[in-house]
Amino acid sequence: MAKNILIVDDEPTLVKGLRFNLEQQEGYSIDVAYDGEEALAVFDPQKHDLILLDLMLPKMDGMEVCQKIRSTSDVPIIMLTAKGEDMDKIMGLEFGADDYMTKPFNMLELKARIKTILRRAGSQKPTADAQTLQIKDMKVNLINRSVEIKGKDINLTAKEFDLLNLFITNKGKVFDRNTLLEMVWKHQGDLRTVDVHIRRLREKIEQNPAKPEYILTKWGVGYYFTNK
Repeated sequence: MAKNILIVDDEPTLVKGLRFNLEQQEGYSIDVAYDGEEALAVFDPQKHDLILLDLMLPKMDGMEVCQKIRSTSDVPIIMLTAKGEDMDKIMGLEFGADDYMTKPFNMLELKARIKTILRRAGSQKPTADAQTLQIKDMKVNLINRSVEIKGKDINLTAKEFDLLNLFITNKGKVFDRNTLLEMVWKHQGDLRTVDVHIRRLREKIEQNPAKPEYILTKWGVGYYFTNK
């Protein structure tokens, strides 16, 4: 079955080009929304496998759309922005985007990133031998990629779960930011990308993010996971 991508952008020419390249050349199924409100109305977490989301949208900007979708779904989101400032990219990650590309972008690079994200998501589908780890009050299912803390579901983005998975399966091992960037993002991004995701992950799984119990910092070296 063809993967379904939701394109959210208010530039008809760009949408037309994206649709041709992804639908006609790559075989993806494509849905389109031209403003933020329409994006939320069209989005179906059971249908869409990935979202290409423009930052500057009418009615509701991409940051808000990303935040609302992230509150209910961990579907991969690639943010598209015409702005080149680092702060816009970082803010996109803060609100839950998995990746970003600055316009004008190379279509081949976009296709490669889409394939990488979809391949990673596809390789992590549930199997009959679901592996669940219990760490204090946190239950982590490594196969269906779910997290519960004290019986409450914790909604992590794909990259946040990738980080958590790496940490809990390597307890006590210190990872520097370059290694994390290589293993989780395949060098797509910069070191601040790692720090942003670590901070977001702590906010979701730590009782007090300012005094973390799980993901600790080895000053001058990197981050590591402990359940002590």
